[in-house]
Amino acid sequence: MKEKKLGLPSVVATGVGLIVATSCLLSTGQGASAVGLPFIITIIIACGLNMLLAMSISELNALMPNLTGGLAQYSLACIGPFLTQIAMVGGYLVCLTIVSSAECAMFGNTIVSIFPGLPVSGTVLTIVLLIVLILTNLQGIDMFAKIQDFVAYTLIASLIIMGIIGVFGWGTGSEVSQPMVLSTSFSDITSLCGLAFFLFIGVEFIVPIAPQVKNARHNIPKGMIISLMIILVMQILLVIGFAHYVPWAEMAESATPHVLYGTLLLGRFGTIWMLIVSMLAVISSVNAGLSSLSYICLGMAKINMLPKFFMNTNKKGSPYWGLIILGGAMILINATGLSNTSQLSFLILTGSVFWMIAYIFAHINVLILRKRLPKAPRTYKVPGGPLIPMIGIAGTIWMIWNIASDPATRMSIYTVCGIIAVCLAVYAALWTKKVMRVPLFKPFPLEHVMAMENDEYMPHHIDKETGKFVISKGLNEQNT
Repeated sequence: MKEKKLGLPSVVATGVGLIVATSCLLSTGQGASAVGLPFIITIIIACGLNMLLAMSISELNALMPNLTGGLAQYSLACIGPFLTQIAMVGGYLVCLTIVSSAECAMFGNTIVSIFPGLPVSGTVLTIVLLIVLILTNLQGIDMFAKIQDFVAYTLIASLIIMGIIGVFGWGTGSEVSQPMVLSTSFSDITSLCGLAFFLFIGVEFIVPIAPQVKNARHNIPKGMIISLMIILVMQILLVIGFAHYVPWAEMAESATPHVLYGTLLLGRFGTIWMLIVSMLAVISSVNAGLSSLSYICLGMAKINMLPKFFMNTNKKGSPYWGLIILGGAMILINATGLSNTSQLSFLILTGSVFWMIAYIFAHINVLILRKRLPKAPRTYKVPGGPLIPMIGIAGTIWMIWNIASDPATRMSIYTVCGIIAVCLAVYAALWTKKVMRVPLFKPFPLEHVMAMENDEYMPHHIDKETGKFVISKGLNEQNT
């Protein structure tokens, strides 16, 4: 039976679906209520920096195609296992699991708010949702695509329509008379870039599903750019709509500014509609996150950076251990009530710092491989030589420096990130030396990384006498 592949629409649905979470809707409201319409400038800057990342990721994928580990494998070939472990485990597996757990909690809370008479709690509903998503993802990439396409495109259409209604004043509610601009200070506008960056973060999660994509070398970069453009348009429309229908002070105080907007825009109908949108956002982001993270675990296991059992797949081709363990962790977090705390924004910004560090490594990887393999064939190459990756690095560092406008909050984020980084460094050092048994900072040859993923490279790296697969000459050996 011919293996089913994802087309460009499913790639875009994965990108948009992963990025547009309920926390993004919250962040849009927070940013808009702080400076008004100038937040659009902040959004454009953040989207631009994410597009630079998409370009760098696309070049890496063109040079090292169809790697399920994505950035982990690119980094292993460029900066070595130690830093790769810190960036990937910290920025993706740990932080995203926590953030996704908090996203899931919003699902249960939303259902309860719509139907307050339900005999079950929001926590129970959240756990049921996670179990359903785990089971559906175990049915293979085709089932994932069907769910993701429906949910993501319904979500996109709903938010764009509600944005347009607000922009043109077509709502049934009363438009408010208020200043469209709350601040023109450059420092005020740019201090929100860290918050705005989260509105677009995660588009690179398209890469781990590249082996499941038709014409991946072309559809992966297209899918990332299209996803970011769709989200940019959607966010701009929503900010303008907010300005027309929601008093800035009320939005700043609201825990659910997007729901408040729906209520003031279209009354009770708008409330229900935006609550449904919130649920779709959770389903979309968690569904895409579970699938992509499980493939990242699979890819990292292939390069010996996670236990080998993460490589196991079922008859449908799904990496079930990644789905079960990550999904189980989310269930446990929700069962303990951790994700119901008021620290969601803090967790998001903390996770964003690690994400941004991983993005810096992506740009660095491009520069390293340009220097190391200047003539290697690439179906896509970032234009402008080293300029765009360098701008991406500088811009991302600048956003980390401005991750929060409040100095105390910013210092708290840095402190937590530092503690997590130290713990991850200890883990990475022990795993690299004791399990991988390789030097901490020595990059793996690119062909050896490729050999761990693609069968066509295997014959070149098998010792004919011992039958062992040589990872790197003089470093380590591993049975195939």
